[in-house]
Amino acid sequence: MLRRVGILLPVLAVLCATPFAAADQVDPAVRDAERARIATIAKVIPTVVAVFQRSAPAGGSGVLITHDGYALTNFHVAGEDEFFKCGLSDGKLYDAVLVGVDPTGDVALIKLVGRNDFPIATWGDSDAVRTGDWVYVLGNPFLLASDFQPTATYGIVSGVHRYQYPANTILEYTDCLQVDASVNPGNSGGPLFNAAGELIGINGRISVAQRGRVNAGAGYAISINQIHNFLGDLRSGRVVDHASLGATVSRDSHGAVVVSQILEESDAFRRGLRVDDEIVTFAGRPIHSVNQFKNVLGIFPEDWKVSLVYRRDGEKHEIRVRLRSLHSKLDLSQMPAPEEQPQPNRPRSPERPTPPQGPNDKKEPRRAPRRERPRTTARRPEPEISEKLKSLYKAKPGYANYYFNRIELDRVLQGLDVWSDFHHRTGFQLTGETAAGGHFECILSGNFASLKSGGKTFLQQFDQDPQDEPPGSGGLLVALNQLRLLLTQRDKAFGSLAYFGTEPLDGGGEQVDVLVSTLGSVECRWYFSVAGRSLVGFDTRLADDADPCEIRFREIGAFQGVRFPSEIVVRHGDGDFAIFRVLGLKDRK
Repeated sequence: MLRRVGILLPVLAVLCATPFAAADQVDPAVRDAERARIATIAKVIPTVVAVFQRSAPAGGSGVLITHDGYALTNFHVAGEDEFFKCGLSDGKLYDAVLVGVDPTGDVALIKLVGRNDFPIATWGDSDAVRTGDWVYVLGNPFLLASDFQPTATYGIVSGVHRYQYPANTILEYTDCLQVDASVNPGNSGGPLFNAAGELIGINGRISVAQRGRVNAGAGYAISINQIHNFLGDLRSGRVVDHASLGATVSRDSHGAVVVSQILEESDAFRRGLRVDDEIVTFAGRPIHSVNQFKNVLGIFPEDWKVSLVYRRDGEKHEIRVRLRSLHSKLDLSQMPAPEEQPQPNRPRSPERPTPPQGPNDKKEPRRAPRRERPRTTARRPEPEISEKLKSLYKAKPGYANYYFNRIELDRVLQGLDVWSDFHHRTGFQLTGETAAGGHFECILSGNFASLKSGGKTFLQQFDQDPQDEPPGSGGLLVALNQLRLLLTQRDKAFGSLAYFGTEPLDGGGEQVDVLVSTLGSVECRWYFSVAGRSLVGFDTRLADDADPCEIRFREIGAFQGVRFPSEIVVRHGDGDFAIFRVLGLKDRK
């Protein structure tokens, strides 16, 4: 024993005589990284939202994206509530109302009220994220922050372009980001930031161990680029849907991704895609696995156009297809927020506790009941809803909140004022020449539409079923009459007219706001330039699953003080039908 003490004493003497490293001897790079990290977190904290449901002591997190109060969160956080209380790092509670929901992608848009100068997050590019990048997760785990100061956790990106199966729910996480930063119950709906403090994702699911509620080190965030594709649709107040190609794919014996089934009524089939064709690229991304295909497909809303390259008999073909809806409108509008029953180490939504399961548990059918949420010691929001807040919500089938659809519809319709005031007019007579040099005359009246061109006359009576006149145009005369109705009567002319969202025109052009009108069996999609705020074209479909008559305006001219398109391009199917150059316009009864 004395010998051991004798050995230790000199060591202790050396240790006591050796001073610990002084603070100023820390590597300056470490200090700089620490200061940068603290500054970045301080910058983004004011944008983080603590979201509380009014119907239950439950909630999650969110992030502000516009100065007038629009904020993102998860669909499963919003639940079945229309109104919320939201806490910010300034310690104040704000009223909020539901705007739109994406049940499949697990995203909801809400709007905080009371200010027009909310702090907002800076959008990043989730496609630029790489495995190993540093990330910050901010939110309100376990809903314990009584002063609404968000908790920050720090980690790296563990994987990109992850695909997470629905797991017996409607939720399908496609092309998501996997992180090892701690994500816990209450973090759902909160932001994922990169090292620069840019918003790159919305946290939503975690992998759990042994059916518990403790993060096992794998969190999943919905990519911000996917959310950006859906943002216009969410602002429409709708229950928005994801896309389907109208075809399923599988691996063949050589490992290629091939079409295994395809609907004959799909746009992909009309454009030439067939069973056994190999999918080479989809929306510009190479496809090497079924999951890669699902990843790309999952980031698009319904009705978007995307490019597709397929190979048949060794030859490549490129087509542009309009995507279909993934769900029926009825199923989607009646879909409540889901309840997941995760398997061990499978992703799940953090807000949901896992119920005990035993050998005698009855298996329930696939459904989405109300959720239980963790109780919280945070300040309980008061249940009262002001009349002012109630006025921001309007129920309507197919919508999360129809009030916001009317707001966006009125905004977009103002783009017609760029042309002229057509309210006092009932019809038009257009004259001019075709691209081939021939003369044309088109009459649009209240009872009929006619076109004289190339020595032929085409007629559409409006007391008869809509016809494809001229043949092969997809219904040009019906389409031009729809334009007359929109200009002269606006929303009063149609059975319905609604704001649908935003998309790139024709799958790769300028960003446009989209309105959708219906009149009998005829549906039109109207495209208004986001930048120019004017009508740039529209598609008219005479029947479901038929190629529309596509009209695009290249120029707007002045005709005796009336602004109207001076060049009209008409397309149908895979090619141009005609180009009309308008040289004269006058009223027609």
